Amino acid sequence: MLKIGVFGATGRVGRLLIEDIKHETQITLSCVHVCDTLDFSLDPSVLATNDMTTFVNASDLIIDFSTPEATQQLLEAALKNPTPLVIGTTGFSVHQMNLLKEASEKMPILYATNMSLGVALLNRLVQMASATLKGFDIEIVEQHHRHKKDAPSGTALTLAESAASARNLDLDSVRVSGRNGIIGERSSDEIAVMALRGGDIVGRHTVGFYNDGEFIELNHTATSRNTFSKGAIRAAKWLQSQSNGLYSITDCLELN
Repeated sequence: MLKIGVFGATGRVGRLLIEDIKHETQITLSCVHVCDTLDFSLDPSVLATNDMTTFVNASDLIIDFSTPEATQQLLEAALKNPTPLVIGTTGFSVHQMNLLKEASEKMPILYATNMSLGVALLNRLVQMASATLKGFDIEIVEQHHRHKKDAPSGTALTLAESAASARNLDLDSVRVSGRNGIIGERSSDEIAVMALRGGDIVGRHTVGFYNDGEFIELNHTATSRNTFSKGAIRAAKWLQSQSNGLYSITDCLELN
């Protein structure tokens, strides 16, 4: 039985993970990491701790939905005791991404800005459309709940990267994340990534390809955060048998 540790247990997805793991037969919840207070009950067999070393040692594999700063602490602890990691946290700095890549040399890590099967497929469709519709303008709009802290979303940036790479473009050079005032005409290569925040929207991403006389829009809407928790559990089952390295959700779903 694979012993799972949940990092970010008091977060929205973390709490869903705890509930969803109860229904699994191949894995079991062994430990949760709690930074502040735990405001819900756990099975007596599950260890709740705020000590990072204890948490890592009690886990065969860790699923992380937390914050960039917390994930950095997790990675630093895992480097001392290599443990497979499934990471769904977004908004990393360059240093944190480099730390993640460094850690993946010592343990298998699956990092995904979105654990949804639908988004994984959307990403592939965006690559195909971007390469095929070379004369079309690309605009991406993402919508999330009012509490989301990073913008644009990690998923939107991943979709933008897929669109840019399909056209051999450097995303940092062509990305636009806001327009205001007299800015001139849209350039042919730019890829816009716009963020909307409000209410309790779980997640909605639209990638549009616009040309004179026609356009096509690819859209994904998450109606429940369980799609993320269940996707992370599927990733954990897959990752346990992988060698050291950095993997994506498309590797897990064999969409490459």
